[in-house]
Amino acid sequence: MAMIANKCKGTKVTVVDLNADRIAAWNSGNLPVYEPGLDEIVSQNRGKNLFFSTDVDEKIREADIIFISVNTPTKDYGAGSGQAADLRFVESCARGIAKAGGGDKIVVEKSTVPVRTAQMVKEILDSANNGYSYQVISNPEFLAEGTAMADLENPDRVLIGGDTSEEGQVAVEKVVSIYANWVEKERIITTNLWSSELSKLTANAFLAQRISSINAISALCEASEADVDEVAKAIGTDSRIGPKFLKSSIGFGGSCFQKDVLNLCYLCRHFGLPEVAGYWEQVIQMNEYQKERFVTRLLDSMFNTVSGKRLAILGFAFKKDTNDARESPAISICRRLLEEKANLAIYDPRVSKSSILSTLGWSEEQAEGRIHFCSTAEEACDRANAIALLTEWDEFKELNYASIYANMQQPAILFDGRNLLNLKSLREIGFRAHGIGRD
Repeated sequence: MAMIANKCKGTKVTVVDLNADRIAAWNSGNLPVYEPGLDEIVSQNRGKNLFFSTDVDEKIREADIIFISVNTPTKDYGAGSGQAADLRFVESCARGIAKAGGGDKIVVEKSTVPVRTAQMVKEILDSANNGYSYQVISNPEFLAEGTAMADLENPDRVLIGGDTSEEGQVAVEKVVSIYANWVEKERIITTNLWSSELSKLTANAFLAQRISSINAISALCEASEADVDEVAKAIGTDSRIGPKFLKSSIGFGGSCFQKDVLNLCYLCRHFGLPEVAGYWEQVIQMNEYQKERFVTRLLDSMFNTVSGKRLAILGFAFKKDTNDARESPAISICRRLLEEKANLAIYDPRVSKSSILSTLGWSEEQAEGRIHFCSTAEEACDRANAIALLTEWDEFKELNYASIYANMQQPAILFDGRNLLNLKSLREIGFRAHGIGRD
């Protein structure tokens, strides 16, 4: 919405939320989301044509186009628990729009939703019987955290799906006209509603599949003394494959990939396709295997026990340049290390102490003496028995590892879970250094 306001100066964009604290943060100099370039865009447009408000009903009535941009987490209760998307927030938005009224509206699904969700939204809106007409559009987001502003400014594509009726196509063109202010027409793809909804799930599933595929090969590389980075480079030069998402690591995380693959599995089973569901479930299983394999290798290198030992955890976000720790591989790795009675010294430049404790499911009282929150990487590594690098923050490449090594317990062990560092250089310092799919 900030980018739309920035590119469409004649359009008034209002972001509404029921959470007053969150809206207050968006209206302050300390935004609740860290994303490179976001602060500048918000500050340039806030108060001009970009506004943040808790007056939900009033702003719905004023709007011509409404974007539903709410969370769709995996259900943790009832039918479909563990796989299906929880659509209660989408339904709540639809009911709120129907109740508020205020004229004919175009309602845009921005959230990632299962195929056929638009039917539910349309039925709720039509059942209002308030004399107004509603068109439902699917416009899934394909940006990546950490590069979101660049992705928005120069997208690979913008996907807009709508009803094939005349009214539906008019609504599609109105949404197209927003993006056409800065995106070339050939990059704006229009489809029917169901193709657009399914495309988002499928895109994330394919990306997750590539990560799990190269991570599966990383295990074979370690067993055969091949180098996974060299293998990835070799296959990535094949134009039919390409180099993207072939970086081996401790696994994928974030709010999208696992949720969307699981949702795809649920949909496949719902439509009577268990073999297809089983195929995609293997992507998740490989991701879990990669994280457990990392912990097992770390334990093996530390004489099969980390009880009472200090382990430095460098990075907790699921990827660099974001403060998002949702489904981060660091969560399950840290939980396993805590189960093994390790003491953790955690440093991440953007993820807060409260977010780390929340995702781990630990209270401050439980963390006392077991989890130490550090303000620098050097502090986390001081007197540590081992280092586990779990997020590929650029600053970790610039650390003085000779100085860090001198202040660690010996033998000093470093596990690079992102293949960010030069293992040869670390070994010359004295580290027992290990990577993923290479040694």
